Amino acid sequence: MSGKHLTALAALTLALAASPAALGAEITFACGSTGIQSRLCDEAAKAWSAKTGNTVKVVAAPQSTSEQLALYQQFLTGKSSDIDVFQVDVIWPGILGSHFIDLKQQVDQATIDQYFPSIVEGLTRDGQLLALPWYTDAGLLYYRQDLLDKYKLKVPATWAELTEAARTIQEGERKAGNDRFYGFVFQGRAYEGLTCDALEWIASFGGGSIVGPDGKITVDNPQAAKALDTAASWIGTIAPDGVLNYMEEDARGVFQSGNAAFMRNWPYAASLAEAGDSPVKGKVGYAPLPKGDGEGGRNAATLGGWQIAVSKYSRSPKEATAFAVYLTSRDEQKRRALEGGYQPTIPALYEDAEILAKRPFFKVTRQVLDSAVARPSAVTGERYSEVSSLFWNAVHSTLSKQGDAAANLAQLQKDLNRLSRGGRW
Repeated sequence: MSGKHLTALAALTLALAASPAALGAEITFACGSTGIQSRLCDEAAKAWSAKTGNTVKVVAAPQSTSEQLALYQQFLTGKSSDIDVFQVDVIWPGILGSHFIDLKQQVDQATIDQYFPSIVEGLTRDGQLLALPWYTDAGLLYYRQDLLDKYKLKVPATWAELTEAARTIQEGERKAGNDRFYGFVFQGRAYEGLTCDALEWIASFGGGSIVGPDGKITVDNPQAAKALDTAASWIGTIAPDGVLNYMEEDARGVFQSGNAAFMRNWPYAASLAEAGDSPVKGKVGYAPLPKGDGEGGRNAATLGGWQIAVSKYSRSPKEATAFAVYLTSRDEQKRRALEGGYQPTIPALYEDAEILAKRPFFKVTRQVLDSAVARPSAVTGERYSEVSSLFWNAVHSTLSKQGDAAANLAQLQKDLNRLSRGGRW
């Protein structure tokens, strides 16, 4: 485990140790810290505690999903009972699932049936439901409508159109005096977020999904190389060099401060862009990510989303499960949609008049979800984290001009073949 992972582990351990004595059962919930996640988790914990007489200690996980996974693996492989309820990425059940209880045996079928069937299917391994769907995600294009109007441009439909529009707006805004303005920001750091961004680029150019459903490694192909070379051309031109270390909140900070024309991010950032104190309030539009250029181009958005899982090592599994059901309930998902713009995993909420009145961009994101691309976590199982690490490092090398895409993807193909023992995951 790296030094930064150890630092995160130490911080979380200290937070757990500081937990006060409680009446009734005491549940510890590891919640993400991106955007307003921590606040919403705290509010849910207090509401459930008031309702049940139990206590929930909320601990903040690192922003980086890669660091979160390493941290959770440390706790779970040690069979620690310190954390009862985990917020888990959609790709993690195949990696961590052996440590989670089977919620199909604990939750009534009517509750399970309210969620998107495809998400429930993705969380099921060998007939066991390893987590409950909490909120779903897919990559989204954010754009400054006021600047498109100013420069008489349309919403880009392809990456070539985005590149040209970003360059035009960037040059214009810099001439107007904003030397810090850039055309496009995204998640370029070497971590899981870059896997998501790069999979969107490659899939949109018709380059596949790294590993096919049959386990065959397909990443070394001309369309994938074209996609990554296109992305590499943005660095230092329409995107800052610093984007090579950006995560979600870094990109949002630049865009929301008014210093970028376009941004790739998850839907959570929309409610923050429209907040009362946002410099870009009322100026932002939302669209599917652009198509790849040329024949075979398509819109592609990586499927994300987070779920709620209960540890097998919990000292209070009954109460922990009850809290998981509460977090993923229709009322709580509606509150999170209204307060934070988080995408529900309950289809009926996309037709809720109150939600659509406050979050009209849900009409766009619902469309995006229909064309989302899954990461190859199901087929690669416990090896997914290694697959993703090899992939994001190859992509990051390409973006950093350390070899071109064709050479880096050829090496990646060899590395993945060795990892899979010839495609046998």
